[in-house]
Amino acid sequence: MKETRVIVSGGGTGGHIFPAISIANAIRQLRPEAKILFVGAEGRMEMQRVPDAGYEIVGLPVAGFDRKRLWRNIGVLIKLVRSQWKARKVIKQFKPQVAVGVGGYASGPTLKMAAMMGIPTLIQEQNSYAGVTNKLLAKQAKKICVAYEGMERFFPQEKIILTGNPVRQTLVTEQISREDAAKHFGLNPNRKTVLIIGGSLGARTLNETMIANLNMIQAHPEVQFIWQVGKIYIDQVKEALRAYSGELVCNSHISTMPNLYVSDFIKHMECAYGIADLVVSRAGAGSISEFCLLGKPVILVPSPNVAEDHQTQNALALVRRDAALYVKDVEAKEQLVQLAIDTVKDDDKLLALNKNILEMALPDSAEIIAKEVLRLADEEKA
Repeated sequence: MKETRVIVSGGGTGGHIFPAISIANAIRQLRPEAKILFVGAEGRMEMQRVPDAGYEIVGLPVAGFDRKRLWRNIGVLIKLVRSQWKARKVIKQFKPQVAVGVGGYASGPTLKMAAMMGIPTLIQEQNSYAGVTNKLLAKQAKKICVAYEGMERFFPQEKIILTGNPVRQTLVTEQISREDAAKHFGLNPNRKTVLIIGGSLGARTLNETMIANLNMIQAHPEVQFIWQVGKIYIDQVKEALRAYSGELVCNSHISTMPNLYVSDFIKHMECAYGIADLVVSRAGAGSISEFCLLGKPVILVPSPNVAEDHQTQNALALVRRDAALYVKDVEAKEQLVQLAIDTVKDDDKLLALNKNILEMALPDSAEIIAKEVLRLADEEKA
């Protein structure tokens, strides 16, 4: 039998890269001899993260459309044409039996060319509101793996499989005790703890909200906060903490308040989830899937700076089932910290949120998608 060859395309953010790697890992587990090639966008984070995970990656010179300054898109269109030609060349050389798209800049040209060359394609749509690229690619796709019900609004029903979003396997397999997690952050395991995360790059609104409410945080020493600010905001946050406390802060745990742990990036998320009673987060699809699997009560603050406002749609899909709380980005500064403190001290509310969000979990997503990928590959080889 011919060897199995799969292209996995997409990236741009951790929300696209982690699921892509999870799917590749699941394919490799089911079929260790399978050859897997990633196709990403030059200069984006997948060009580093994918090789770190042990996979080969090829970069395309693709870029996203500038929705505000339309005149800049002439260069974007030239890059798109070049990317399609390069994707065609890569597909010709690698000879995959199937191409998988997880979203992000590179998946568009790669899956379009694969479909034009007669190679079966599979799309993984992570959000509850489908993006423009995936809606276009769906016409040629053989299968569309989705994380939310009701996606026949966007895609042909006969192609849809409800799989959920693959998450970082380590979060599920390497769960840690509350005591060990507290020790990692130098916090008290017996106090209620709120985790604030804005993604690997951080989120300006969440950071400005925390800065504006430092006095409220200090006034509630019975509640602990773990605050991931993101690498691009760390200096601004250090300066704000120095101005607030009058003390110079320069170590990795940069807060001088005993109930506030601040870091630019949390490497060991299993520790953060291990102690968190409540999470405050943007409403990216990958993050939501992690909260569902771990049963984490969450307050979602959707980013307004994403295509088709899909994060608000993701958040509302949970809110409608009482599985999450929701604060609008523009209202965060006034409402968020007080709501987080009130919620984390309300055991009944935490229990209800935990129960309802767990009911939305779709485990084994990566394996289900991997089996579908391999089925398409085997059909193509036959």
